[in-house]
Amino acid sequence: MISFVSAELTKLRTVRSTPWTLAAFVVVSAGLAYLLELSLRDAERRVNYDPLFATFLPLTIGQMALVVFGALAVTGEYSSGTIRASLAAVPDRARFYLAKLAAVTAVAAVASVVTVAATLASSRVSPSSPGALQASAGACVYLTLMCAFAFGVAAMVRHTALVLGGLLPVLFLGSQGLGNIPVIRKVTQFLPDQTGWVVMHLAGPQDEARWARDYGAWTGLGLLTLWTVAALLGGYLVLRRRDA
Repeated sequence: MISFVSAELTKLRTVRSTPWTLAAFVVVSAGLAYLLELSLRDAERRVNYDPLFATFLPLTIGQMALVVFGALAVTGEYSSGTIRASLAAVPDRARFYLAKLAAVTAVAAVASVVTVAATLASSRVSPSSPGALQASAGACVYLTLMCAFAFGVAAMVRHTALVLGGLLPVLFLGSQGLGNIPVIRKVTQFLPDQTGWVVMHLAGPQDEARWARDYGAWTGLGLLTLWTVAALLGGYLVLRRRDA
């Protein structure tokens, strides 16, 4: 199994989109964190100001690059036709799928740790600040799961334009925009990209009705885990039942 994961890591390393998407993930997240911290610097004197908000809000934009990475890791092989050679080399589709998933999530996890550390540094928030360690750990878990979720969706759809055309607007633009409407927020709060907002201090004070979620920080990540498992199972079933 280790050799299969190593082969998948080699594929990722040799694909041109990998360094670009991961670099964009780090640069966009850290850069926006620095700019947001500058704009909110005077807000430090305000009551209820949470510096972690400025630290992790940029991740909701930067994560788009990580989702693109997770999706392209799957759809790239279908668009190029190399999926046939991959399945010929590894006929056991379960092993092939798990090896690719392990490689993608490992890279996503490392990239997430680097990016979260970069956003902390950019926003001048110390890891020892109140809540920073928990929020940082939650952000790393959230980002890795979002990449795995995109991987599963891509395995089901198998087409780059369809995957990205559906995920990016619906998950990142639609749910965040519609989530500002109280009635609709009762539903959108359970969408994948919203489940990490509490742990990352993006949902606002949970003792205020306008911000309160129906779940806590780690329960939100549990919900995202369920979304991710469902997507990954769906992707595996499609891979198992359909020809390349």
